[in-house]
Amino acid sequence: MLVLHGNADAAFQCAHYADSLQEVAPLDVFLIEYPGYADRPGAPSERSLYAAAEEGFALLATNAPIFLVGESLGTGVAAYLAGAHPDRVAGVVLLAPFDSLVAVGQHQMPIFPVGLMLADRFPSEEHLRGYHGPVAILVVADDQVVPSAFGRALYESYPGPKQLWESPHGGHDSIASQPRTWWREVFEVLGNASPPGVR
Repeated sequence: MLVLHGNADAAFQCAHYADSLQEVAPLDVFLIEYPGYADRPGAPSERSLYAAAEEGFALLATNAPIFLVGESLGTGVAAYLAGAHPDRVAGVVLLAPFDSLVAVGQHQMPIFPVGLMLADRFPSEEHLRGYHGPVAILVVADDQVVPSAFGRALYESYPGPKQLWESPHGGHDSIASQPRTWWREVFEVLGNASPPGVR
């Protein structure tokens, strides 16, 4: 399981993913740190985040299913990896995703031409066109950072096997705190590629 964290975190703050996931299944959990976050040198950008994700992905074992978990900004990185490596990615979990960062930015700043101003676009819908495996999506009804409409739009656009959950409570900061029962449901959706012991 490869975890791509959100913009407000660093990899060392995301150990809770390993705790939650390993309560559900005997998974090896890896976290990618982005350039410019924590003590990793470099500057964060769409291109540098993709490059860091590719670097980490290349180090994963090739003899076991690979799952991706993306949170918020990290959903754009996870969608990129899934589209770039459709034959190696067994399933994708997206927490508070968006169809494109441009769409979210335009919603947040409706009077500005965000499409012309934004250098980092993270076109998740476009990237997922190259992927055909199972996708699990979680949105939060009252998410003020990435409104749930953008996660639902991504869900509706994806033609492959998929499941959508919408949490009625909490905000964007609560998206990563999901109970063990939810993660079990997620692996049911991921289907036959699920690790032993999940069902």
